[in-house]
Amino acid sequence: MEFRKNKMLEKLRRGEMVSCVKINMMDSIPVEIAAMCGFDCVWVDMEHTPSDYAVVSKQVLAAKAYGAEIIVRTPRGEYSNYIRPLELDASGIMVPHIMSLEDAKMVARRTKFYPVGLRPIDGGNADGSYCLVDGEAYIRGSNSERLTIIQIEDVEPLAELDEIAAVDGIDMLFFGPGDFSQSLGTPFDFSNPKIEEARIAVAEAALRHGKLAGTVGGIGNMRHLYNLGYRFVSIGADVVALGAYYSNIVSAFNKEFRE
Repeated sequence: MEFRKNKMLEKLRRGEMVSCVKINMMDSIPVEIAAMCGFDCVWVDMEHTPSDYAVVSKQVLAAKAYGAEIIVRTPRGEYSNYIRPLELDASGIMVPHIMSLEDAKMVARRTKFYPVGLRPIDGGNADGSYCLVDGEAYIRGSNSERLTIIQIEDVEPLAELDEIAAVDGIDMLFFGPGDFSQSLGTPFDFSNPKIEEARIAVAEAALRHGKLAGTVGGIGNMRHLYNLGYRFVSIGADVVALGAYYSNIVSAFNKEFRE
């Protein structure tokens, strides 16, 4: 049996823009709907939600059922937090708040197999097709087909940004403008020019070292982000969509019956 290919990664390697939506809801149904609608990737969050691995396992299956890839943003902590989503056969992980070169090296060591890192080996999980994939193919496939994404969303790592981007085993640098604005001391003030400076610097560092660049955005600035070198852009979120939909319905109802 062959190791499962990452269709989104194939597009990224060709320089194509991929579509991604963020999932905060702790259920497989929003993932399934997003995949059915044709998103290349869904990004589920374990940093800001109390989701557990039982939920994530169902979300992975929901994405795979309709041909979408799935990225799991992990909580910081012990190495198991980083490898368990991969063992559930997630297409990659996203590690928040990388603060230094040593931090990035630690993540690469924990999430990539030899000779890149020393991730603990156990092919008896979904990513190894429950030992149906040959051990060598498993190690080789995981290192090449599963993404290790690190988030640059603080001022501190900018001092070592070029060295961080050069770390073997780091596949994508993902710029987080929200937390970066807070790191600057101006939370949610996206007009701060230092945000755009950092956004440009992250993309340039990634491309300089043959890595991918990712960030969050919207339909209105997708072309700008593309021109900067970003190819992985999260362009929406389930809770935002549901909130807007409900708000419109309630507004229409109130206008009809309560005004």
